[in-house]
Amino acid sequence: FGLREETHADMGRTLPDDLTPEEKQELENIRRRKLELLEDIQVQSRAAAVLLVLVSLCCRKNMQRNKQVAMGRKKFNMDPKKGIQFLIENELLKNTREDIAQFLYKGEGLNKTAIGDYLGERDEFNILVLHAFVELHEFTDLNLVQALRQFLWSFRLPGEAQKIDRMMEAFAQRYCQCNPGVFQSTDTCYILSFAIIMLNTSLHNPNVKDKPTLERFISMNRGINDGGDLPDELLRNLYDSIKNEPFKIPEDDGNDLTHTFFNPDREGWLLKLGGRVKTWKRRWFILTDNCLYYFEYTTDKEPRGIIPLENLSIREVEDKKPNCFELFIPDNKDQVIKACKTEADGRVVEGNHTFYRISAPTAEEKDEWINSIKAAISRDPFYEMLAARKKKVSSMKRH
Repeated sequence: FGLREETHADMGRTLPDDLTPEEKQELENIRRRKLELLEDIQVQSRAAAVLLVLVSLCCRKNMQRNKQVAMGRKKFNMDPKKGIQFLIENELLKNTREDIAQFLYKGEGLNKTAIGDYLGERDEFNILVLHAFVELHEFTDLNLVQALRQFLWSFRLPGEAQKIDRMMEAFAQRYCQCNPGVFQSTDTCYILSFAIIMLNTSLHNPNVKDKPTLERFISMNRGINDGGDLPDELLRNLYDSIKNEPFKIPEDDGNDLTHTFFNPDREGWLLKLGGRVKTWKRRWFILTDNCLYYFEYTTDKEPRGIIPLENLSIREVEDKKPNCFELFIPDNKDQVIKACKTEADGRVVEGNHTFYRISAPTAEEKDEWINSIKAAISRDPFYEMLAARKKKVSSMKRH
């Protein structure tokens, strides 16, 4: 401002008398250019100040947005539907199947078990998102094992048979769309995909002692190509690929336990009553291999507790908490159940429960958990679905 006043004062001064007309004109031009330059500097300074304010506001807005996105991801990992709803309500995600599918496909900061749960839901919109999600995968010129590796890395298959069925059906359709002519139908692709997943488990799960041979793998897949056989060379290549390199399971840290939790019988959030301290705590439960595992978070690599179901019984019970059931030793109510848990300091110790009381979110889920636990020893959703699909193919061949 002082420079501006000085320049204006300079403009008002009388020019010396001893200057020639040309010199006077030149001095006037210099004064005028000086004033114009000063005005330009002032305009640019104002613009810079405005720009700084806008940048500051933009940074603040981006920080707020990033904070909300991070919160939305956390909510999604705890409850996928609520997380998606939060992101849509805060205009961080469009309520379209394409936008949600892209969000899940990128998977930044998302728990892959939660992604699998959301994609496996039977709601019409979730199914549309599932197909949009599968369409983001490019399987052209990949063999079936390569395509499955890519697909199964983008989420974790849920434990419920119906969810698995919908997701693998969508995968088979997409694979056949990308690779026309490889299989006679999507049913063939579906059946062989399950056979490969089961082969992976059988070959690489240390709990499976009877490892299938190539000959058995070829034999179990006879007649699945619309009544015809697939080429032995194709099946041999798929078998060798799985034998040489198991599927890399999402969030796998090399611990063999992760193989146990791949495709469980059932999984979900439940409330568990403590053993010594009778408080209710929310835990993520996984039912598989005749054991019930529970975790503090879905992202945990190792369980907080393991409950072998052998020699246990299950029953509904009345409690202040709704939808309760409990695991117990029949005819021996004071005996401590053989189980283990991880203490806060990392020590693994024996459990101290004479019974495990558990509360489900709804009456329907309580009944489903009870039925799943009762059938845990004999039920295998993969074999059930595979048998059903083979029966369908066989029936179509006869007609």
